Amino acid sequence: MNILLCNDDGVYAEGIQALYDALKDIANVTVVAPLQERSTTGHTLTLDQPLRLEKVKENFYGLSGYPADCALMGIAHVLKEKPDLVISGINRGANLGQDIYYSGTVAAAREAAFRGIAAISVSTDIDYFAHHKDNIHYKSAANFVRELVLMGIHKYMGKYDLININVPDLPENEIKGHEITALGFRFYSEEIKERRDFKDRPYFWIGGVYKGHCQTDGSDCNAVDKGKISITPLNFSVNPTEEVGKLSDLIDKLLNSGSKGIENT
Repeated sequence: MNILLCNDDGVYAEGIQALYDALKDIANVTVVAPLQERSTTGHTLTLDQPLRLEKVKENFYGLSGYPADCALMGIAHVLKEKPDLVISGINRGANLGQDIYYSGTVAAAREAAFRGIAAISVSTDIDYFAHHKDNIHYKSAANFVRELVLMGIHKYMGKYDLININVPDLPENEIKGHEITALGFRFYSEEIKERRDFKDRPYFWIGGVYKGHCQTDGSDCNAVDKGKISITPLNFSVNPTEEVGKLSDLIDKLLNSGSKGIENT
């Protein structure tokens, strides 16, 4: 089995290394990720300048472009054949609700889904203000994705399917299960900060503070808030509602069957 890993935190990020370590003994894993952090860059493709690809170490490639560039480069150039599965992450921070439209992490997975390849995006929900970067529980997310891969999740996914996963920043034994969810909605203060440079010229920072989420039963935001892993099926076909329903049922059956797989239950 061939897996391509991408992210938006960069090729040197701790999250993608944790994911690689969890999968390298069960699949042929190749990493193509940005050479620098590209968080919140959405589905940007580099069409107006050249891209530079650098081999960082064995099975790890850094690209000068954006996350969607990395997925495309891995699929169309680095790998000799189409991967069975593209996984993007593990992101440092949640990708919940409408944030998926800003997320470079989700964009890399979405680029694969556009090309008919099974795709997963995975993120760890952290508190940016209270959390030290060296003790994020990436292993909890990595091991959950490993179990999905061992179940053969990619074999059951339809064309244009994507699964967006968000995992609480907790040890595995403290996570309160999983839930198949729909996208919720998050609130931000949406502040624009004006400052002055040393020549007294104005410049601006787009910022804003997270203000909570809409309390909707069955949403990804609510699930993670309750200490559960959120699994949000998405589809980019002409009949997304029907296809998401099929994918939701499939994931539910697969997780309930354990590592045996659906066909053996």
